[in-house]
Amino acid sequence: MRRWQGLLAWLMAVCMGASAQAPGAPTRVEQRGEQRVEQWDVFEVQLPGPSEGNPFAEVQLSARFSDGTQTIEVDGFYDGDGTYRVRFMPPRPGRWTWVSQSNRWPLTNKQGAFTATPARAGNHGPVGVRNTHHFAYADGTPYKPVGTTMYSWAHRGEALEAQTLQTLAASPFNKVRMLVFPQTAGTDRHPPELWPFAGTPPRNWDTHRFNPAFFRHLEQRVRQLRDLGIQADLILHHPYDDKREWGFDSLPRELDDRYARYLVARLAAYRNVWWSLANEFDFIRTKTDADWEHLGELLQRTDPYGHLRSIHNGKRIFDQSRPWITHVSMQHGMAAAEASRAVLFREAWRKPVVFDELKYEGRHDRRWAQLTGAQMVNAFWATTIAGTYGGHSEFIPDADGLIWLAQGVKLRGDSPARLAFFKAVIDAAPAEGIDPIDTFEDLFIAGQPGRYYLVYFGTQAPTAWLPRLYLTGLRDGQRFKAEIIDTWAMTITPLAAPLQFKPEGRYHFVERSGQAVKLPGRPGIALRLTAVDTPAGPGAQPAHDD
Repeated sequence: MRRWQGLLAWLMAVCMGASAQAPGAPTRVEQRGEQRVEQWDVFEVQLPGPSEGNPFAEVQLSARFSDGTQTIEVDGFYDGDGTYRVRFMPPRPGRWTWVSQSNRWPLTNKQGAFTATPARAGNHGPVGVRNTHHFAYADGTPYKPVGTTMYSWAHRGEALEAQTLQTLAASPFNKVRMLVFPQTAGTDRHPPELWPFAGTPPRNWDTHRFNPAFFRHLEQRVRQLRDLGIQADLILHHPYDDKREWGFDSLPRELDDRYARYLVARLAAYRNVWWSLANEFDFIRTKTDADWEHLGELLQRTDPYGHLRSIHNGKRIFDQSRPWITHVSMQHGMAAAEASRAVLFREAWRKPVVFDELKYEGRHDRRWAQLTGAQMVNAFWATTIAGTYGGHSEFIPDADGLIWLAQGVKLRGDSPARLAFFKAVIDAAPAEGIDPIDTFEDLFIAGQPGRYYLVYFGTQAPTAWLPRLYLTGLRDGQRFKAEIIDTWAMTITPLAAPLQFKPEGRYHFVERSGQAVKLPGRPGIALRLTAVDTPAGPGAQPAHDD
């Protein structure tokens, strides 16, 4: 009898149609029976459906969303216990209708509608590429990444993860690189509580069945990062389960594809998601370049919102010109140490370049985690002058062996406070981004010609600078407010009087008085020049090409 009662309840739920909700979205309200969800937030359709067999592999579900002028098709996913979900991120305000499609009749032709309300303050939408080498949110607000890496922070249990979120809330970081699959490092003391597949470690997995609880936990952390204004750069694959041989790096292509589609269906509706195909892709010996190419194209094809996509290197750099790669995620400590090296990566691919691993601050016996705080801060300023971006992490164990790079929890290095100061400086820079001014010859100066300049002396310690700027954008007599920035002491000291420039020779403008600007004679000093007068528009140009 109970069996028939349960079946009857299930059929009634099917006949009554779907329920829809927006998880974690405080903007949802009911109005005239129709739901309201903020633009670029998550609208969710929940449907009851079959649970027999293997729904992860055997049931296909999608829904078409339309506002009358635009139609977007979104894949759904099985969330266990006979529950299916479809998540949608409305790209603009208005009334949206939806209808489901499936290869199972209980999930087919379900329909509904909701209203997307205008985005509220702080919700700028997903991040995309802007001005070739830079980033911006969907509403046009500039996004300037100051990222950090915490590989397994979301696999360390509630107490440690809560501490990590508290630390991030007070940090300068607006992007976090994090693994989807757990890594082995640190699991002796902090074993994962959840696993991505049904089964038990180390190898007793049913890789044809996902563990929905694992992915619910992951999306909770992504949502919490979103609420802190932090982008979640999700790393799909890594080479770090070799000691326990869980086998997650050795899935066949069919299962890799199913995993990627499942991630997109569950997480793409969150506006703060980025996709990183792999960390140190070339250290994963079970996959070829053709496999990565296939996976990159799959993500490009199946993500209806076009979230940012990258692939991170160990020693061998992937072909970053591939069209499915939206920006360069680079590991290269030597290049990040000086602007004149970092700029070559930018010029080679004409995409945004993020040195996600420019080495780390720490006390490791490996050279990739031996930077001092000063060296880490210098690398951020150097990559910025090159028109690229830096990425932080640290390897400084506490008494319990907790390390920010692996577990998060607490920051212990000298660089984060200076990176907060750095972030305040670049956030105040022009919205178009900071670009090298003269890549042919001078890699100490960047900004926007005729309007804004950052002059960075790096590890040098000059006592004076004779003002000299490339001529583009300048006009005779133009004046600039000048400020001396100590990137380590975190001070900004304005000069008493503006600098005034005049042309000299074919390529440059110099300060009219001919006097040098006195400097402190310490490493890590920068100058900021902000135009007092209107620039020359398109600007003067040299008489012929260099």
